[in-house]
Amino acid sequence: MSNFSNDAKLLLEAVGGKENISAVSHCATRLRFVLNDAQKADIKKVEAIKSVKGTFTQAGQFQIIIGNDVATFYNEFTKISGVEGVSKDEAKVAARQNMNVLQNLIAHLAEIFAPLIPAIVVGGLILGFRNVIGDIKMLEGGTKALVEVSQFWAGAHHFLWLIGEAIFHFLPVGITWSISRKMGTTQILGIVLGLTLVSPQLLNAYGVAGGEAAPFWDFGFAQVKMIGYQAQVIPAMLAGFLLSFSELKLRKVIPQSISMILVPLLSLVPTVLIAHIILGPIGWAIGSFISNIVYKGLTSTLRWLFAAIFGFAYAPLVITGLHHMTNAIDLQLMSEFNGTNLWPMIALSNIAQGSAVLAMIYLNKDNEEEKQVSIPATISCYLGVTEPAMFGINLKYIYPFLAAMIGSSIAAVFSVGTTVMANSIGVGGLPGILSIQPQYMLKFAIAMVIAIVVPFVLTVVFSKTKMNKKQEAV
Repeated sequence: MSNFSNDAKLLLEAVGGKENISAVSHCATRLRFVLNDAQKADIKKVEAIKSVKGTFTQAGQFQIIIGNDVATFYNEFTKISGVEGVSKDEAKVAARQNMNVLQNLIAHLAEIFAPLIPAIVVGGLILGFRNVIGDIKMLEGGTKALVEVSQFWAGAHHFLWLIGEAIFHFLPVGITWSISRKMGTTQILGIVLGLTLVSPQLLNAYGVAGGEAAPFWDFGFAQVKMIGYQAQVIPAMLAGFLLSFSELKLRKVIPQSISMILVPLLSLVPTVLIAHIILGPIGWAIGSFISNIVYKGLTSTLRWLFAAIFGFAYAPLVITGLHHMTNAIDLQLMSEFNGTNLWPMIALSNIAQGSAVLAMIYLNKDNEEEKQVSIPATISCYLGVTEPAMFGINLKYIYPFLAAMIGSSIAAVFSVGTTVMANSIGVGGLPGILSIQPQYMLKFAIAMVIAIVVPFVLTVVFSKTKMNKKQEAV
């Protein structure tokens, strides 16, 4: 008999039995339940089970922290319960039944950007590395950069732009593909649509904004400007959704015998035309408005207040899932201002949460059971993945979470106050410094120290106060 047999039986009872489970899956440390009625789950009974390290609810899923043995526990649970496990993607679909309209909207947005994040992170690191070897005067008495004295590094600098350009200038291709993938429509059509937004035939929208005369398609009765939307997020999203909705509607009315020909033709051609006549200009205007508002907020005389609020509130945004919206804003800032001053604060918030857990490891150094969660959580947090730290430790005790929020806020104020800017989204933790523009790396390093030291110290201090006493009483 497995070591988890009894705990699995107790868990099945605590979540309301087999009939209350719509779907169950697992990730690296957690079981993910989609429950038919969340009210039937007895959270106190669940958390009293020996194998359980904590619980939380996010994105319509009731998640139970098990730790490194989660796969073994999951296998035992599915065997005992008779519930067939599903993939994480299937669980996400099932979880929609427990989400409100806003949560569904955010979940959809997250699913669009999630497949793109690895490429964007790599692109950010590449741009950061190019800046280090190309812009920092660190040789011959601080007069020359590495590319100026080494043919190898000059060649590497030139070559790496091939990848950087592919990731960021052609980002609309990735967005339209991801939308078609998510909507269950023809992915190659999404790719083609994206290419029509960034084709070399088109004049970059930034060139038009700079006063260049755009070429145009002349249809006799009308002229359509040939404008490209390289690196633009919102025009690509609007066009991608229009294409997918068109294809889905056409599939319902066109006979299957001719759908292979007519559906792609009648969905793609009108969408491309509408994208260039209507959606592109509208998306450009919306994106510029959003990025200008955020940028002005981060560069105004009240930027310290904006930074303090954002640094303090980002971690709670992660709990709600609203943090995914920052991806679109960051990408828009990058395209408009050649960098983002928002993303450094996100990286600092992640570091702060990891530092609070580090303090808990120090405070509870004799608790071997908790270390199974806290040590991996700290490592993943410092590498940019905060959920295990937040839900496994910090929210369990509350005061480390608050300490991290305060530390993040102070670090954010310093970052924005010293005008720190990143090339792009990067690794949202300690390696994030590689994505910072070279002239700001030292300032960001100081902000990182703040995000490490302040949450650690505050967590230790709070542990000696009534906050900890209240937790113990619970």
